[in-house]
Amino acid sequence: MKEKNLFPPIEPLKKGFLQVSKIHTIYWERSGNPNGKKILVIHGGPGGGSQPRYRRYFNPEKFDIIQFDQRGCGFSRPFSELIENTTDDLVDDIEKLRVSLKVDSWHLFGGSWGSTLALIYAIKNPSRVISLTLRGIFLCRKFELLWFYQYGASEIFPDEFEKYISVIPNNERDNLIASFYKYLTSNDIQLRSKAAAAWTNWELSTSHLIKKDINVSKSKTNSFSDAFARIECHYFINNIFLEDNFILKNIKTIESIPTKIIQGRYDIVCPVRSAWDLSKKLINSELIIVDDAGHSMSEKGITIKLLDSVEKLESL
Repeated sequence: MKEKNLFPPIEPLKKGFLQVSKIHTIYWERSGNPNGKKILVIHGGPGGGSQPRYRRYFNPEKFDIIQFDQRGCGFSRPFSELIENTTDDLVDDIEKLRVSLKVDSWHLFGGSWGSTLALIYAIKNPSRVISLTLRGIFLCRKFELLWFYQYGASEIFPDEFEKYISVIPNNERDNLIASFYKYLTSNDIQLRSKAAAAWTNWELSTSHLIKKDINVSKSKTNSFSDAFARIECHYFINNIFLEDNFILKNIKTIESIPTKIIQGRYDIVCPVRSAWDLSKKLINSELIIVDDAGHSMSEKGITIKLLDSVEKLESL
């Protein structure tokens, strides 16, 4: 069988900014075929920002590929802003973008936090979602946050965990998310930068089946790691501003939406348990476990299954 590869790089046909509140303006772009099937790419994090590489998972002749940067990250402004930055705000932004771009309904494609936001948007706007293609499922339950940021993943990557907690004093390690939040919102720029680099390095260093050396160096506050760490921590300390287990409690709302779930067997960031639980509750879903993959969508097995799943959307 011929191995699938990403489509060649393409540039956006249109891009712009949409003011979504008095404070926030989000960046968006469209590429591929304007008359093709509408698909919205929802990036991870929260705070990760979209990337040009994401366009390459879709046949540009068949899809109208829509991307955007969530509040406070990527090209959206103000950068790294936490005020008026909640899950409901992001869901509302997606709806405002849909209306602004004159899209009736669309396919959703998202991984990690992108899977979370896609599911929540679908629950709140089921008539606007044709299908869900999800990867690296994150349901944001309390035990998932504790697993990755407090204890669990620490036992698989003790070397990287030691670096992660090294910026937090010994007497402040009982609740690492709360301690990081204190430093990530500090007026001390050096302290904030140091905490942001440690938080970001921890996640990126644990995202691949075969460990990669990652070093996000400390830098000025206007950097990827600052937005990524601050916005993630802001959401997680607030339990993503929703009741625990919100997605599974409301799953019946979207049970008619065709859903593909692609999950790395050895995903340490978002363990397979969440994908398993989602697939058991979501009756119109198919779970594909990739046995030689971790969390990153760039891993070969994940990429192949995503391309396969997207190709099948052409018939929906």
